[in-house]
Amino acid sequence: QVQLVESGGGLVQAGGSLSLSCAASGRTFSSYVMGWFRQAPGKEREFVAAITWSGGSTYYEDSVKGRFTISRDKVKNTVYLRMLSLKPEDTAVYYCAADPTFSILTVRVHARYSYWGQGTQVTVSS
Repeated sequence: QVQLVESGGGLVQAGGSLSLSCAASGRTFSSYVMGWFRQAPGKEREFVAAITWSGGSTYYEDSVKGRFTISRDKVKNTVYLRMLSLKPEDTAVYYCAADPTFSILTVRVHARYSYWGQGTQVTVSS
């Protein structure tokens, strides 16, 4: 059973930075794709970033490109999301997700991910 545990959320002023972590356990993740999604109140869950576990290929939602960086540590089995220049519109619950198969066609689609963490709140004040 795959378990994903996020940490690192919090309250930050606009322009500030935060780093999220997602500790993964329960499988060998060599073929997995790992993603970060977010959901603001009253809105649908949206793609933020993803990374392939083996090759480290990365994918970003347009509004976070240049501000957010996704990475993974194979030894620690942890995925990170480094967020810079945060904006109030980045406020949301951020979720870590994982799936054992990768497709460039569906990497941004939340329904294709099999495993989810519990989420961590990120609040950016103006």
